[in-house]
Amino acid sequence: MNCGVKNKIFSIVIILLAAIAVAIGYYAFRTNESYATLQTNDYNEAFGNLVNYMNSVESLLAKSMISKSPEHSAETLTEVWRDSNLALVYLTGIPMNTEELSQTAKFLNQVSDYSYSLSRKNIKNEELSDEDFENLKALHRYSMQLEETLNQLSDELYAGTIQWDDLTKQNSLEYAQAVDNVSVFSNIDSNLKQYEGLIYDGAYSDHINKADKVGLIGDDISEQEANQKVKDFFGEDKIESIEFNQFLQNADIPAYDFSVKLKGQENKANIEIAQKGGWVVEIQNNRQVSEEKLSQEEVNEIGKKFLAEKGFDNMKETYFTKLENIVTVNYAYEYDGIVVYPDLIKVKLALDNGEVLGIETDGYLNSHTSREFNEVQVTIDEARENLNQDLVILDEGMAIIPTEWKTEILCYEFKGKVEDREFLVYINCETGEEEDILVILDTPGGTLTV
Repeated sequence: MNCGVKNKIFSIVIILLAAIAVAIGYYAFRTNESYATLQTNDYNEAFGNLVNYMNSVESLLAKSMISKSPEHSAETLTEVWRDSNLALVYLTGIPMNTEELSQTAKFLNQVSDYSYSLSRKNIKNEELSDEDFENLKALHRYSMQLEETLNQLSDELYAGTIQWDDLTKQNSLEYAQAVDNVSVFSNIDSNLKQYEGLIYDGAYSDHINKADKVGLIGDDISEQEANQKVKDFFGEDKIESIEFNQFLQNADIPAYDFSVKLKGQENKANIEIAQKGGWVVEIQNNRQVSEEKLSQEEVNEIGKKFLAEKGFDNMKETYFTKLENIVTVNYAYEYDGIVVYPDLIKVKLALDNGEVLGIETDGYLNSHTSREFNEVQVTIDEARENLNQDLVILDEGMAIIPTEWKTEILCYEFKGKVEDREFLVYINCETGEEEDILVILDTPGGTLTV
């Protein structure tokens, strides 16, 4: 073999080795990149769960501050204990080992321990003392600060001001710069170190499906009759075409499912007509709404008039959510001044022209019926005496609320405020006992309860 051939072979070997090295390097790079992505996703999931459970703890502590019923207080404090422990679990999934997060862990431990001890006290049918309530107020104040701090940290992370991989380099320059860029770290420390002396969701919008659909009255109808119901509902002159999709035999409410192409609209609307009685069960129209022209008061009235035209009389607007120029309003049945929360209908309305884009009647069809209750034994004045003394009453009335045992209770409904936080408190009209407390949340996206 001459020298020229040897050189060529040597060059080819060198090139092959270089190619192999590049391939190995690229594989290692992609493997590391994939691992880093998975790790970042794990950190994001842990942090998101931490924020969610911390928000829950704050709302539950707010409820616990005004509860006087040992039974209901025990239930709420047990939820505080559970959610603070879950928040602590997800806190350990964050790649930081700082004094600030140590203080956060200590605080969550204190909330857990204290709420557990108070719940045991309630279970023994003992009322909480004034000192207990003062401690709960203090815990709530610090939980609000921690909630705000975590939300700020969330904004910094998702804005890219700080990265998870920087926070894992505990002794690096990148870590120091990252921590220095986020003032919330010192906020956690300064806020929570002060509290070292210590030894929680529209109202009733999640319906219980009942085997006996007391509001679903009428005879069974055929597919052809259901088709006519669709025409009657939208107005035959506004329909371009109707397509029958399927019969929903196994749905909670067996229904005929149709797609409807309305004149002048690109999207099709879906509508379900109950087999029994021909009631409208659900409508979904995904038309895009580009602007907001109508006020909340105007769409409330439009929705109420629409429901009356469709056979749902005496409906009262309660809570709402708003997203992308569309508002969803919860309407509850009302008679003799009593708001009947189980008989709930959700209506989705466009804020540009008031068009009804959606409706859900499950709650009403499950629950609507005439009701009989035992004679009211407790006056509203007596019920008011059973409220926490710190609650400043803004409004009061009567309401029927559902329970987790698939029963209903007639209550006095008190809307009030404690330290700039609004609540709904329900007192049983027969026993005078506190049945439930809801926190009212006024958000940019609507008025909700938790």
